[in-house]
Amino acid sequence: MPPKRIYGEKGGRRAPKGFVASTYETLTSAENAAFVRSIAIFGAAVTFLSSSWGEILLPPQ
Repeated sequence: MPPKRIYGEKGGRRAPKGFVASTYETLTSAENAAFVRSIAIFGAAVTFLSSSWGEILLPPQ
């Protein structure tokens, strides 16, 4: 007796996701939100401190 067919998506197999699509999905997943947010805040802080605006934090002379 042949095996029963499982009816799901039409077209059979799905193509594997590309690098950009899988990276985007990983970065936007809920379980990685805290990590991605902390990296973004760190990058913004480094950018601010390395710019001329970082001199605002220096004490007056």
